Amino acid sequence: MNILDKIIADKHKELVLKKLVVPVSQLEQSALFNKETISLAEKLRSSNTGIIAEHKRRSPSKSVINQNLNVQDVATGYENAGISGMSVLTDGKYFGGSLDDLLYARASVQMPLLRKEFIIDEYQLLEAKAHGADVILLIAAVLDREQIKLLSEFAKSIGLDVLLEVHDEEELQKSIMPSIDMLGVNNRNLKTFEVNIDTSKQLAAKIPEDFVKVSESGISSVESIKDLKEYGYKGFLIGENFMKTENPGKAAAEFVRKLTKE
Repeated sequence: MNILDKIIADKHKELVLKKLVVPVSQLEQSALFNKETISLAEKLRSSNTGIIAEHKRRSPSKSVINQNLNVQDVATGYENAGISGMSVLTDGKYFGGSLDDLLYARASVQMPLLRKEFIIDEYQLLEAKAHGADVILLIAAVLDREQIKLLSEFAKSIGLDVLLEVHDEEELQKSIMPSIDMLGVNNRNLKTFEVNIDTSKQLAAKIPEDFVKVSESGISSVESIKDLKEYGYKGFLIGENFMKTENPGKAAAEFVRKLTKE
C-alpha cells in the first residue's frame, strides 16, 4: 500500500467512529453552521498575490515541520500579512491537525479558510461547515467522477467553495464539472511524495478558463509564482515554506512584500 491508500483506509475507520459520537444533527445545530461563507475563488480572482498559506505541523514526507506554534497566532499572522486565504490541515494521524485547529483559526480571522482533509464522505463536509470552513478540498486521486460530482454538489448546496486537486491529465478530465470553483494542480505526487513544479505548467492549458487555477506544493520562491502566473494561475498554496520558520506570519509578510514590490 502506498501512503495515500493507508491514509484513506484510516479515514474510513475514523469516520465510522466519528459518526457514532457526533450525529449529523449535532453538526447542523452548531453555532457556525449557518454562518455566511467567504468565497476563496472570488478572493483569488481579485488578488494580486493569490497566496493560500497553510497551517501544517507535520507530514508523512517531512515528519515534524513545526509543533511549537498555536494556530491562532499563525492565522492572525497570515491575515496581517495580507494573504488571500488559509489552509488548515485537520488530519490527526499523519499531519498532526484537528478540527479544533479550524475552530481556533475561524475565531481569530475573517479571511477564507480551507479545510485541508482527505474527504470521502458528505459527513466531512458538514463537519467543515460546522467548524467554520469556507472552502473544502476534494482530491481526484482518491475519488471517482461520480463521487466528485456528489461531494462537490453537496458542498455547494451548503455554501462551501470547492477546490478540486489533480495531479495528471486523467484526473483533470474526470473532474471538470460546474460544481467545482477552483482547479488545483498538486505538484506533489501523493503516491510517492515527489515534487515537480512543471506539473502545473504542463496541465495549465488543459484547465478551462471558467475555473480559478491554483498551483499547490513545492512553491518556495517569488520567482516560481511569477513564472506560474504566466500560465494563468491565480492561486498558490504554500505549506512548509512559512511553517518551517519560527514566525510563519512574518515569513508570509516578507514573501508578499517581495512579490508585490518586484
